[in-house]
Amino acid sequence: MRTRSQPVRTDPQKSLVGFVVGDVFYAIDISVVREIVNPLPITPLPHTPVEVAGVADHRGEVVPVIDLRVRFGLPPTTPSRSTKWILVDGGSNPIGLVVDAVTEVFGTAGGELRPTPQVGGDRHARGITGVTSHNGALTFVLDTNKFLDVLQLLEEQGMLGGGQ
Repeated sequence: MRTRSQPVRTDPQKSLVGFVVGDVFYAIDISVVREIVNPLPITPLPHTPVEVAGVADHRGEVVPVIDLRVRFGLPPTTPSRSTKWILVDGGSNPIGLVVDAVTEVFGTAGGELRPTPQVGGDRHARGITGVTSHNGALTFVLDTNKFLDVLQLLEEQGMLGGGQ
């Protein structure tokens, strides 16, 4: 959700933020990205989905942190210098997405996203909305709205102050 003070980026040449999880290239729409930060200390929460690493305090906001390696079925790793959090709009709270590395901001050069192939697996769980090519590699574009189910669950359980 954008506020009036946030600029809207309409340049199709720079519309996606690219990142790597495992050996796969992904991207998300730049309009939902609040900030890219180095990892912060995490407080684990009990009884949360396995991909929720916990919550962190970022500038006074409680930020739920989703480890995309775990969400995508990859083994967790120790954070490195290239590990980043992409803070994305999550309605009342930002959501931190843990990625192995952020690559660059790029666009589809005005081209449309191609549909994801039917090769098995749970595309819904990954939140893949389409595929594009960038620098000769396939890049899977994610819909961050697919991660809001985790945020909603945490709010319902009263872990973020939005529940009962």
